[in-house]
Amino acid sequence: MKEIIIATKNPGKAREFKSVFAGEDFKLKTLLDFPDFPEIRETGSTFQENATLKAHAVMERFNLPTIADDSGLQVDALYGQPGVRSARYAGDHDDAANNAKLLSELGGVPKDKRTARFVSTLVFANPKNEHDLVVEGEVKGLIGTLPQGDDGFGYDPLFYLPELDKTMAQITVDQKNQISHRGNALKKLEKQWQDWINW
Repeated sequence: MKEIIIATKNPGKAREFKSVFAGEDFKLKTLLDFPDFPEIRETGSTFQENATLKAHAVMERFNLPTIADDSGLQVDALYGQPGVRSARYAGDHDDAANNAKLLSELGGVPKDKRTARFVSTLVFANPKNEHDLVVEGEVKGLIGTLPQGDDGFGYDPLFYLPELDKTMAQITVDQKNQISHRGNALKKLEKQWQDWINW
């Protein structure tokens, strides 16, 4: 059976990716299946650079098609921060500390100035393809003043969607896949990967 690796140890992300490949005749693995694989240093200055670093590190180690993403939050009032440092804004992958720092940085900023967007860049690398497949998705919203909802991760409890009157952490996984930055990138990936991949 053919295999594709999703270069993440995040079960939430892995679930979102699996929806793209549902019904296809191959096996999806994540880095949770390779616990000894070393941490990849994300030294890029853009989402695409970081996703490319991850995709190629895993692809070259296992010689298998690999998808990696880098995503983050860009807040207009903070000049695009936290950006590529979203997961390490206040502490390495510490969601509570990151959210607390974001709220602190936005203290006193009025609601209409708390505009933000989530961005996700996906890079699909394959040993048999000369060029990577790169897609990007985004979703726009506002940063709330209090975390709301239990169903998301990262900044989801603070990311308010005016059209739904809910945060990203108050909607179902299916709803999230329809509108989220990663969901929008995955839709583009879904349309393109079969024409691109060279088994």
